[in-house]
Amino acid sequence: QITTLINHKDKPKRSDKTLQAIQRVGQAVNLAVARFVTVGEAIADENHELKEEMDVACIEAKRAGETIAQLTDVASLYHAESDSHITIFTDKTGIVKAARLLLSSVTKVLVLADRIVIKQIITSRNKVIATMEQLEKVSSFQEFVQIFSQFGNEMVEFAHLTGDRQNDLKDEKKKARMAASRAVLEKCTMMLLTASKTCLRHPDCESARINKDGVFHQMRLALEQVIEIVTDSRSNGENELASISIYSGIKVFKNKVEGLRENLYFLSKENLSTMLEIILEHTEDFTDSAYTSHEHREHILELSKQAKMELEQLFSVWMQAKLGRSSLNNLCVAFMLMEMSSSYKKNICIYIYSIYKYIYKYLKGGSEEDGALLFSVVASNRTRGNGHKLKHQKFHRNLRKHFLTVRMCRLLRHVSGTEPLEITCIHAEDTFQVTGPQIISAAETLALHPSSKIAKENLDVFCEAWESQLSDMSMLLREINDVFEGRRGEKRVYLSLPRPGKHNTNLKALKPVKLDTEEQAKIAKLGLELHLLTCEVDSETEKWEDQENKFVQHVQGMSSMAYSMYLFTRGEGLLKTTQDLFHQAEIFAAEGTKLASAFHGFSDQLHDDGKPLLLLESEKLIPMCQQLQITVKTSVQGKSATFTKV
Repeated sequence: QITTLINHKDKPKRSDKTLQAIQRVGQAVNLAVARFVTVGEAIADENHELKEEMDVACIEAKRAGETIAQLTDVASLYHAESDSHITIFTDKTGIVKAARLLLSSVTKVLVLADRIVIKQIITSRNKVIATMEQLEKVSSFQEFVQIFSQFGNEMVEFAHLTGDRQNDLKDEKKKARMAASRAVLEKCTMMLLTASKTCLRHPDCESARINKDGVFHQMRLALEQVIEIVTDSRSNGENELASISIYSGIKVFKNKVEGLRENLYFLSKENLSTMLEIILEHTEDFTDSAYTSHEHREHILELSKQAKMELEQLFSVWMQAKLGRSSLNNLCVAFMLMEMSSSYKKNICIYIYSIYKYIYKYLKGGSEEDGALLFSVVASNRTRGNGHKLKHQKFHRNLRKHFLTVRMCRLLRHVSGTEPLEITCIHAEDTFQVTGPQIISAAETLALHPSSKIAKENLDVFCEAWESQLSDMSMLLREINDVFEGRRGEKRVYLSLPRPGKHNTNLKALKPVKLDTEEQAKIAKLGLELHLLTCEVDSETEKWEDQENKFVQHVQGMSSMAYSMYLFTRGEGLLKTTQDLFHQAEIFAAEGTKLASAFHGFSDQLHDDGKPLLLLESEKLIPMCQQLQITVKTSVQGKSATFTKV
């Protein structure tokens, strides 16, 4: 609107329609500023330390808005010129000054509001840290339950604040780091619960203490990283570590080579040689892998040899160009040859994709028994008096899965395709590095206390965390593959971000409802339970060899719907409003009824003991689906009733 006013062409003849249109724009600007200022003043009243600065910025914005309204007032045009009434038509500089003042003051209000948001996140983090310190020192179950309840509420508040912040971040790398830190905190909350309970039940157990300390350490690192991102700082003045992957190496290398087009003395021959050498060293992660076929290994080595030859050819033409003995065209040909270096990434990505399915199947195969196997092996070593040595052959074979996941993350990082995905690969590698030893310490505790239900539950939780990270890794591979097949650009699409023009385009903007702490905790708990159930369902469907089976596909579709409802409880995903949620629940119930009918039909084909059991379970589904449909169709009004329905 401001741009429309400034760019308006002053014509000798002005129709009433033009005058009215300009006046409407001026009034619209003034009204928008007034609404904006009202919000700013409300923020100032709640934050006294910034009230004075915020009030000054709001007054400036209001004054600028009123000036714009006066300058575009049609009534002013009908006064005599001697009355000295200045309008947009008599003096355009006035509107320009007012617009500058308005934009400046609006920016001040936004910056001040941003400082308040950062302060809220830091305050929330400090509360979480303080409660964590209490949880570490607690010595009784009753006290632990009481403090953990408070901790849960504080974590919910922190999750909401950081989730909003993640959506607001413009830097895709920071978004990826924030998402990684928030994922660690979410997964660690459950692990902290069982690890702490195990430690309380077995206070003299060293492995239980190590297990608990590891979770607390992970959470502290994640909390610290969130604050670094929010405040745009690094602890101890550290600089962000340079990326070390084939993807980033080739990107930098190509940029440096391109720089030679503009300046032949841009960098030295030695620097360019070193850069290529580092890229070639990274390919050893592939050539040294036991899972690389002889054919792939030979192809990668041939590409490495070819790249060295092309670099030597570039050096030759480059040196001649410096001496004036070579034309620019020859140099361009050399540049084109060096472009072939990017075929490294493409060929290696094809190689990874070809072996990944095999590795993923191996990792998933028998993973349900991993916890039991770890326990039995550790227990066996304990009874033999081997202590912490754990030299059982089967145990070491089982640990291969841990090392293989770490290795796979490193390979994926090399061909990530985008910087945010590279960050996600690094996060996945770090998570597997930490989770592996934690599973071992949890298994050691159970081996020492084989009848302990809490120790068994703790081991299960850590194994589930490993499984969850493995599923995330599979999704990560699909994203990387999408990049290489051109199905996505450099930027990531986050489900929690509204996408204009796709959903609810004809609806008026709905005012978000602010939940109190107790309501937030309740909805977060229900959402987490739903998420855990979807994980169980996905785990069961993945056991089926025939993924095309109609039952498997039907259940996977329902699991996807349930997961979208879980994302709704976090303020993320495609379900933006309660109406979206209710509509999704209605479809979910209908799909459940269809599934029950399909199971009933399938039971006719059975003639063994499984038939009555299947009929019993499918009949349970029908009343559950009916109850959900009744709840969805129940009309409600007001915040409390809507919350209860949700």
